[in-house]
Formats: sequence, structure tokens, C-alpha cells
Amino acid sequence: MWRQLAATVEESQAESVSDWFMAQGALSVGFDDAGDQPLFEPPPGETPLWQRTKVTALFEGDIDGDAIRLSALRHFADGLLDWGSEIIEDQVWERAWMEHFKPMRFGNRLWICPTGYEPPEPTAVNVILDPGLAFGTGTHPTTALCLEWLEGLDLASRTVLDYGCGSGILAVAALKLGASSAHGIDIDPQALTASQDNAQKNGVEGRLTLGFPGDQGLPLADVVVANILAGPLVELAGDILSRLKPGGHLALSGILAEQAESVRVAYAAEVVFEPVRQREDWAILSGVKRSA
Repeated sequence: MWRQLAATVEESQAESVSDWFMAQGALSVGFDDAGDQPLFEPPPGETPLWQRTKVTALFEGDIDGDAIRLSALRHFADGLLDWGSEIIEDQVWERAWMEHFKPMRFGNRLWICPTGYEPPEPTAVNVILDPGLAFGTGTHPTTALCLEWLEGLDLASRTVLDYGCGSGILAVAALKLGASSAHGIDIDPQALTASQDNAQKNGVEGRLTLGFPGDQGLPLADVVVANILAGPLVELAGDILSRLKPGGHLALSGILAEQAESVRVAYAAEVVFEPVRQREDWAILSGVKRSA
């Protein structure tokens, strides 16, 4: 059993409250939106918070929550806008996660199946996935758009680059769909670990190489897919384009629909784009790199 305490404060006090919770013995602290305020991706090195931020701390179940609340009131006075306390029962977290992640089909023949499930169509292209600590299960619209795009390409004998590979879902799916080889790059070591694990689950680890963006020696790819965020996609346009062969296929996602045009402009000199495809509030840009 655990106790979760939450303090709502203005953005300027969020870090101080987080540090204070840790000083009281919190096992972990997180930040959430307390005012339904959209928050887009930050520039590199910045961590923006919401104007009204909910700072949530997890403690052992036997702590004195009332004493911590009274101490917080004395310490932060009127800066404490709201307070919450909740008991979190022990549970099998893997089973709870599995309840929200079920087999999903993308296009005509691709299925993403969480570890522990039998594929609904054993003769289809099935990717067995355990996202671990890295983002990417197929449940998010941007990942779904990328998977459907890959499923619609002829990947036979082609090399695919998954730029910002996360769980490795796109690279592994590309290999299962017929790509001869795939490369996954990410700035997060946990993402590379998750990608390697998922490649092994699917028996494609021998055709997948993984590394960081600054690693040297990667060949030009026939297909590049980058499911990250609009700001980094614009900032990294030169690097992403430099990794794609002339005549190669490109897909960019992680983009809100209203951000699509600014991303398109960053690549338009070298890419002939197809019409934007959208799901919910999210979009994917896809096209072909000009040969000259």
C-alpha cells in the first residue's frame, strides 16, 4: 500500500514543492496539468510547466499524511492552491497495463500484440511488443499513423531508419513487413534497451542496429520515419534529410494538425509531400525526397 499526496501550486513554485516533497521522504514526484492548459514541446534543455501545476508525490503507505499537509500549509502558506491525498493499493502493475493495451490491427495485415497475448490472426504480420520504459505501443494516433504508412509501403529489400525509435515499434514493424535492415536512433538509452528487447522478441535483432544520433557510419536509408515532435522535427530537418537517399520515402509525425504546415516548410525544398493525413488532432506528413 502507498500514499499519494498532491499539491496544486503556481508554476513558479512547482520545483520548490517537488524538492520539499523529496525532503519529506517521497519515493517519486511528478508534475501534471491542474488547469487544462495545452503544453507543447520545449526547446532542447528546457522543462516547461503549466501555469497551475499539480505536484504529485508517492510515499510509503504508513506516513502521516495529515502531518505533511499541515507542514506544507505552514511552509507554502497561500501558495498552496489545493491539496489531495489518496491511498494506492498494491497491484500487479503488468496486468493493469495489459488491461489497456490489447492487440491492434494497422492497415490490412499488420498487428501489434502485447506480450502475453495470442495474435488474433496468426498468419498476419504480427509484432510482439513490450514497451518497457519507452514510448510507443500503437495506441497513440501518431504511432498508428506511422504504422499504417509503413504497412502501405513496399519495404522488400529496403533499409529503414527509425529516427527517435522509442520502443522500437516502427523499426521492428518495418522488419516484419519485409525491410532488409533497419536502424533505430534515440537520445534515450532506455529507448535503445527497449528497442533491442522488442527486436529479440520478434526474432529480428540480427537485422536491427541501434545507436545515438551522433553515431557515425550509418548508411543512407531508403525509408526514414521520425515520430517525435514538431519543434525537434523542424530543428533536426537537415540531419533527418541527410540520412535519406534521393528518391527515398519520408514520414514525419508527432505533429499536431496546426503544426503541420511549419514542419512541411522546413522540408519542402527537398521533399515532395503528399496531402496531410490526420487522426484526431494529430497529423502525419509523408513524401518522397527529390532526386536532384
